[in-house]
Amino acid sequence: MTHDHDLVLRPTEAQKAAALAPPPGRTGGDLVVETLRGLGATTVFGLPGQHALALFDAVGRSDLRLVGLRTENNAGFAADAYGRITGEAVPLLLSTGPGALMALPALAEAAAASAPVLAISSQVPVAGLGGGRRGHLHELRDQSASFRDVVKSVHTVRTPSQIPSVIAEAWESALTAPHGPVFVEIPEDVLRAETIVPQVTGVDAAPHELAPRPELTALAAHWLENATRPVIIAGGGVVRSDAAGKLKQLAERLNAPVVTTFGGKGAFPWTHPLSLQSWLEDRHMTDFLEDADVLLVVGSGLGELSSNYHTFFPTGRVVQIDADLGKLESNHAGLGIHADARLALQALLETVAEREDAGAPERVRAVLADIAARLATQDLALEQELLGSIRTALPARSPSFWDMTILSYWAWSAFDPKHPNTMHSAQGAGGLGYAFPAALGACVAEPDTPVLAVSGDGGAMYSIADLATAKQHDLDVTWLIVDDGGYGILREYGCEAGTQLAGPDFVALALSFGVPAATTTPESLTADLKKALATPGPSVVVLPAKLRMFAPTHL
Repeated sequence: MTHDHDLVLRPTEAQKAAALAPPPGRTGGDLVVETLRGLGATTVFGLPGQHALALFDAVGRSDLRLVGLRTENNAGFAADAYGRITGEAVPLLLSTGPGALMALPALAEAAAASAPVLAISSQVPVAGLGGGRRGHLHELRDQSASFRDVVKSVHTVRTPSQIPSVIAEAWESALTAPHGPVFVEIPEDVLRAETIVPQVTGVDAAPHELAPRPELTALAAHWLENATRPVIIAGGGVVRSDAAGKLKQLAERLNAPVVTTFGGKGAFPWTHPLSLQSWLEDRHMTDFLEDADVLLVVGSGLGELSSNYHTFFPTGRVVQIDADLGKLESNHAGLGIHADARLALQALLETVAEREDAGAPERVRAVLADIAARLATQDLALEQELLGSIRTALPARSPSFWDMTILSYWAWSAFDPKHPNTMHSAQGAGGLGYAFPAALGACVAEPDTPVLAVSGDGGAMYSIADLATAKQHDLDVTWLIVDDGGYGILREYGCEAGTQLAGPDFVALALSFGVPAATTTPESLTADLKKALATPGPSVVVLPAKLRMFAPTHL
């Protein structure tokens, strides 16, 4: 008598081996791509180079979307913005030596702004590593050393079997609070070599949560609910951790005024009765913050720009919440709570009692009125009108990206972003050329949303080549270029040497790329921007204007 299971033909050893064998022709580059796909990546930015061709060939064989910009630095800015908008780690693919080094300024901005960029670079062949000078193309004595003091972590691969684990480790590092850029280098021959490693499946790199210690949040809650004049400074960590709602709940429960840092724009509603907006570069605001008997700082290190250039000296108790351990008490002594802003704010909400203070909104109105009165004596109506025109034209949910230019310096203090995570600038590291390529990255992240970039003519010249990228990918970006014939913000600082620039006809130049462009005036700016933002695809609007900054109060 036979049974059904007796008729099953069991696979031979040869058949088992054949089933496990990877498809022919797979390389180390494929292992990188398979790992990225397994981790959830859908889009990569970068530029191909000779040593990285096996990696780019593997991307071409995959369903990853490759967005290639015209310089590595601009590709890094685009990846930075994609990471800021989505909260996801985003791969930036680079080639050895000059290509990788070209991305350093963008990675410095990503580090300052805690953007989760996963930079993956090729390297010279394994035999050329270790400090020898074999004369390989693009050879550096120690390539990763150039990145070690810029990025959050550095990861090296030396064999194909290390690729999945190293990529996953780097991914986890980029997404663990505080987010940040990481650098991975893989030798050219490891990327090119055929591999016997099976296809990558089941890879996992879940980031660690950074919860606060309960005894610290209990003490902070006690101080806050018993304070006479509590104030909250909300930084970029609130935006990155998606904690704006919790911040609003806590501020209302405590009746505590809130000022947002330039990196924390949108963390608190601009027109809320408790909103001090973002006027940190004003002595009236500095005095108001110094008068607080308990100051809660969330997601900020109170660096140069957030402290009115280090002229702010708190007189009361300070509670500082930050995911970056190195920022705790780095500028002011206090109760440091090492935690993700969202988790720390939730812990405070679970602990703190309601605090009555009917006079808080009036104190907020008074300090904002003092700031407005100071500005009114300086003949700065044009600058404020331009910001109002941009705000009127820009849809409330549209992201905006601002370069290091006078109008952006105004926007840090005076622009209402309407929603969290919709206003971004290069104020973290302060490099020129950020706005336009970053806006392109945002267009890729949110393809159905028009995006605005704001640059000066000097900064625009850093990015002009990527008009070709905007056209090639039909990205829905409007680029406002304020042309004042040079580095206007540096002239505001009193420097004339090297700040006067000969420039192109930006309208004609944009048209040569096939990108619609027009010159505008302050009077027609709202209408021209509305038209450009409502028209699908890229466009350029040029505003010839010489603007001025408000007088500083920190000198």
